[in-house]
This record gives sequence, C-alpha cells and structure tokens, in this order.
Amino acid sequence: MHRRKRLEEAIANDDRIRALTEDLDTMFELAREGEDMANDIERDVKTYAEYVDRLETAMLLSGENDALSAIVTIHPGAGGTESQDWAEMLLRMYLRWTERHGFQTVITDRLEGEGAGIKSVTFEVNGENAYGLLQSEVGIHRLVRISPFDANARRHTSFASVFVYPQVDDEIVIDINLDDLRIDTFRSSGAGGQHVNMTDSAVRITHIPTKTVVQCQNERSQHKNRESAMKQLRAKLYELELEKKREATRKTEDSKLEASFGSQIRNYVLAPYRLVKDLRSKLSLGDVDRVLEGDLDGMIHAYLVWRKTGRIAGDDKDEAPE
Repeated sequence: MHRRKRLEEAIANDDRIRALTEDLDTMFELAREGEDMANDIERDVKTYAEYVDRLETAMLLSGENDALSAIVTIHPGAGGTESQDWAEMLLRMYLRWTERHGFQTVITDRLEGEGAGIKSVTFEVNGENAYGLLQSEVGIHRLVRISPFDANARRHTSFASVFVYPQVDDEIVIDINLDDLRIDTFRSSGAGGQHVNMTDSAVRITHIPTKTVVQCQNERSQHKNRESAMKQLRAKLYELELEKKREATRKTEDSKLEASFGSQIRNYVLAPYRLVKDLRSKLSLGDVDRVLEGDLDGMIHAYLVWRKTGRIAGDDKDEAPE
C-alpha cells in the first residue's frame, strides 16, 4: 500500500506539471497577442518553480528506505565538556529543523553530560522522508569557537558523531531470537519525577550476536520503554542487514569514523571567522547562526544532489554560457 501510494503520487505529480506547463504556454501565447499577462505569468512561474523544487527533492529521495521515519543518535567525541555541549547544540539544531518540517520527534534516551551538554541522545523523527533527508547528517560534525568554558577565552575545537537509522515498517519482518537478547532494567537518570527515579523503569537491550545495544528511559512504564527499545533494535538490525548488501559501496561505514581531527563531514566555524562548510558537497554558508537554528535545507539539498550526481555546490560546468 505504501508503494502504491507513492506511485499514485508520482502520476498525480506528472499530471500537475503537465497542467502547469500548458497554462504557462497559454499565458505566453496571449502575451504575444498583446494581452497584459505579466502579473499572471510572474505568479504562475513562481508556483511552477516551487513545484519543480519539490519534485526534485522527491526525485533525489529514491532510495529503498528514504520514505521511512528515522532514528537518530548523537555522541560527543574528542573534546570533553566542549564536545558534550556541542552534541547538545546539534540536538537543538535537529529538533528545530524537525519543527520547521512538521515532523514529530520523541527523545527515547538521553544521558546528561558532566557539567554541561549530553553524553548521548537517541530520538525518533516520525514523518515521510525523514530518513532520506537526514542521511545527509551521518558522520562527524566539527565545531570551532571561543570556548564558553575557558576562563582565558581560548579557541577550542569540538567533535560529535551523528548516526541515522530507518524506522523499520511493521510489515518488514526482522527475526529476533529472544535467546539472543540480554535485557537489563535500571533506574532512570535526570528529571522525570519520583516514580521515574525510584523504580527500575529504564530498559537496556543487548543483542548478543551483533553486540548491538539500545536503551530507553523516557517513559514511566517499563513496558513502554521496552517496546521503544525493541523498535530501536529492530531498526539497527535491519540497517546491519542493509549494510551487508551495500558492502561494496561502504557509504555508511565510510562515514562512521572516529570523532576527531580529519574525519569530519562538516565544519561549523564561529571564530575567528563565521562559516559552515560541508566537505562532501562543498557548500559553504556564512550565516552559521541560521544553520544552528535548524535551517538545514540548503545543506541537505546540496548533499542529495552530490550523492545522486556527483556534482558539488557552485559547480557551473554544465550551465550554458550567457
């Protein structure tokens, strides 16, 4: 049914683009005959361009699981407290981005840092194409800034890693042998009220054959936490199976590098100058604050174009001369 829906949407898009093209042809013909169509043409060209942009994004999201919801994990890397604070900044950036797009998010596990930031966080992003869009964020993110934790106001470099997994549809069967699982319960940490902190409601599940570990502690109910953790486990095991099939390209594994110098996919520089640059698509933006506030669409689109065509941002080789 999901596939049928996507195919029906593709047919509807084809009909829509044909209708818009015919309407514009008619307007230009009337303009050539002397009719004042300037305002109508300007309006419809803008509508046409916006629609084509949406179709281009849909075309770029053509992977097997791109239409699925996503599970995102963030871990600080080298840099201690600085990197823990940077991991929390990334979390805020992604939550702002999901708000812009109307995605629903659920933080399933969050471990607070010592003094500031977070040691790790896992959250769900629920909505169509969430996984396809967020694949652009998989890898190491590097921040350069004047440290707010340094009394001497020195410049520091921080790292954090981001991984994204597809939320496996219920129709896709992932066989999990219960004998292969070790399930531990423990008391939740952080805010949550007396019940959360005084009972063993948090759940950690270890898949022994693959050494995959997931946990959830955001719910008061141990049963709900276990259910959420199993969802994460199914998603990660499914991703492992996909990786076996894609081993020749190694795209995902190549991005899972050590969170330290030389392995980043994107640089965010706040001092001595201000710039954010994606090292794959080569897109550079000067408004770092806007990006950190969740305006990631330019970065995501440039990555998707690079992944699909190999073209880097600003590459005008294919453009016709003026």
